[in-house]
Parts: sequence; structure tokens; C-alpha cells
Amino acid sequence: MPRREDPEQEEPYRTLRQLWTGTTTMRECRHFELIHPVTPSSADVCADCVALGDSWPHLRICLTCGYVGCCDMAKNHHVRTHCELTGHPLIQSYEPGEDWLWCYKDEAVLAPPPALRGGLRR
Repeated sequence: MPRREDPEQEEPYRTLRQLWTGTTTMRECRHFELIHPVTPSSADVCADCVALGDSWPHLRICLTCGYVGCCDMAKNHHVRTHCELTGHPLIQSYEPGEDWLWCYKDEAVLAPPPALRGGLRR
């Protein structure tokens, strides 16, 4: 099956957009310039949860500095807190096989740019 020209309209981005924003319409993100090549702060844990003795369901990575933290479904939602404290709005799933991006400031689900397709943790 040929790829569509607009990856934003492909799955899973459309479904995630519907679940998290209530619409399949793509919202504009004004923060793409904040994406930098990053080195993950952790290989496969939320270090802040480990320090507290807590667990986490999923990991996310900040695309500005590489901070790895737990997702919004976790008790501590460390990556959201990191983004609020630092002003770094863009994260990517840090789960194997996932590569979607989320912008906290614009509340937008985004397809990754070519360099981030497939995710940082494969």
C-alpha cells in the first residue's frame, strides 16, 4: 500500500489525535524549532520514580533536552512536570515501536520529523 503524502493523516496519529484532543484535525505546533538531537537521560526507567520507589506505565522523552520521565497516566507524571518547569513543550513516546510526538503548549499530536521516525528507543 503506498504511503500517503501527509504522514500527519496516517495511523496512529489520527487515532491518538481523536482520543486526546477530540478531533482528527491537526493542530498547528509552533515549537518544532525546539527539537534538538538529544541523549536520553535514562535508558529504560523514570529515574525520578525509581528514586521515590514508584513504578510507571510508560516513558516519554523531552525533545529539547533528553529528559526521560513517566507519562501523564503515571502517579507522578514527571515528564509533564519537567515540561511545565523548563518550558520544554515537545515530547516523544519513549516506548519501543511508538514514535508520536505531543506538544503540551499547543495540545497537538504530531507525526515525527524524518530523523525521529521509529522513535528514539527501538
